[in-house]
Amino acid sequence: MTQNPAVDQKPASPLKSLFSGAAGRNIGLVLALLAIIVVGMITAFDTFTNFGNALVILRQSSIVGVIAVGMTFVIIAGGIDLSVGAVLALASVAGSLAAIQDIAKSSHWIVTVIVALLVGTGAGLVNGVIIAYGKVAAFMATLAMMVGARGLAEVLADNRTLVVSDRDFLKAMNVDLLGVDILVWIFAIVAIAGWLLLNRTTFGRRTVAIGGNSEAARLAGIKVKQHVMWLYALVGLTAGIAAVMMLGRTQAGTSTHGNFYELDAIAAVVVGGTLLIGGRGTITGTVFGVLIFQTLSNVFVQNNMSSSLQAIAKGVIIVVAVLLQQRFAGGSGAKKTPKALTAMKTPTPRG
Repeated sequence: MTQNPAVDQKPASPLKSLFSGAAGRNIGLVLALLAIIVVGMITAFDTFTNFGNALVILRQSSIVGVIAVGMTFVIIAGGIDLSVGAVLALASVAGSLAAIQDIAKSSHWIVTVIVALLVGTGAGLVNGVIIAYGKVAAFMATLAMMVGARGLAEVLADNRTLVVSDRDFLKAMNVDLLGVDILVWIFAIVAIAGWLLLNRTTFGRRTVAIGGNSEAARLAGIKVKQHVMWLYALVGLTAGIAAVMMLGRTQAGTSTHGNFYELDAIAAVVVGGTLLIGGRGTITGTVFGVLIFQTLSNVFVQNNMSSSLQAIAKGVIIVVAVLLQQRFAGGSGAKKTPKALTAMKTPTPRG
């Protein structure tokens, strides 16, 4: 007697159905963040619950958060970028070179910003070309860029810290709007722009489609190689924005900026619910992931706990997040034709 797989297949449990959806994942992230906040309130009420401390958490989240927004797009598409921290360092050094500062002083401080953004985007574009058209694995290509960009930053800076002397730039990057640091506002603007780009544009739908099944995306008419190239340029741009923020906060450019920021960004993206195999992810989840890690770090600092324990806690959170992904994502990770392809209006196959 033959069995009907459609009849025999067990329906998903209500819990799994809830947490496999975007709303359920966000609820889980909110609960995790609230749990950390409660622990902070219990262990260090006076200092943790201070409004100034909340602003500190947001300010510390801002730079990594901006990078994490760009990283979300790359990981949704099934890629990875290990070079963002080094690209941040290179962009910060380029923006603080004496020649660039002289031009900025004689014209406008926006020159510093433009140079940093161009360097970040350019480095990302190089990554994208090598990965998409050179067919080099993203891990290896960005690892090479990580080493090369930091080495180039050391050469340009002559192994020195380059102090930013443009007072107009520093004033602009340290202003408070409505009592909130400008860095937090930049993070908010980048996150909103990232959300709109991912959820309200063809670019975002194509990113999800490529991560779900790149071959199906290609047959649907998407120029996969070109799109992947621009994805890495996008994450390079966010690294450039982060470099500008770092210059404003530290008032210096150096090759040591951004150490391990790539790991922090990837961790935040993964904890936020983006699948490492691609095809699913949200900017909202990434923002929550960044806030969870920074709030956790703040709780440890408030209780005078060692950085080693912080690292252990972060490691545990990442492992738990990946295990939950495997539990609630459904299936073994085999890629299916994504729903995003059904929304495409370019069904003609291309070779």
